[in-house]
Amino acid sequence: MRYLYIDTSSNYLYTAIVEDDKLISEIKEEFGQSLSEVALPKIVSMFEDNNINAKDIDKIIVVNGPGSFTGIRIGITIAKVYAWSLNIPITTITSLEAMSLSSNSNKVHVPMINARRGYVFAAVYDENNKEIIEPQHIKLDELMEKISKIADYEIITNDEFEEINNTSNYSPDLLKVVLQFKDKEVINPHAVNPAYLKLTEAEESRL
Repeated sequence: MRYLYIDTSSNYLYTAIVEDDKLISEIKEEFGQSLSEVALPKIVSMFEDNNINAKDIDKIIVVNGPGSFTGIRIGITIAKVYAWSLNIPITTITSLEAMSLSSNSNKVHVPMINARRGYVFAAVYDENNKEIIEPQHIKLDELMEKISKIADYEIITNDEFEEINNTSNYSPDLLKVVLQFKDKEVINPHAVNPAYLKLTEAEESRL
């Protein structure tokens, strides 16, 4: 079985091809504002460099958020069109799940993404990556109050927060993530939608 993993929910492109439970190729690179231009060509190049045909993928695993609104749409669009046009099974996971799973710590995992204006996207998982607090858009101080009752936890993030001194950088273990979710139930490509966890600024302005 051959799997394609796609995550463009931040300024980074995280993508990988896993075959028979082995990592064949991966890209973990920051592109910032140019992510929308380079994501697809980079994925295509990864296929070409490994002499893999697009039709040879057995399943697509795509991160559908939370994170950058624009970034999420990039990955979702690539994955949906790819899955629909070639009739390839597809499933989704959250960026927070991937962040938690990539940690090797025995502490409680608190993956966190800066959502601006004093808010974060966050969730809480135990040391076995079982969900304690579901992914949500929450005020940072409210989250910190909740996790203050936990004896030992690790905040996983690539963002900086003045209120937090000790954090662990998110370094994705793409093979580990794919192996964890490779058997997750597939969904119709048309049902693959972003999990923003909050309204877009345009939607907030309308309201």
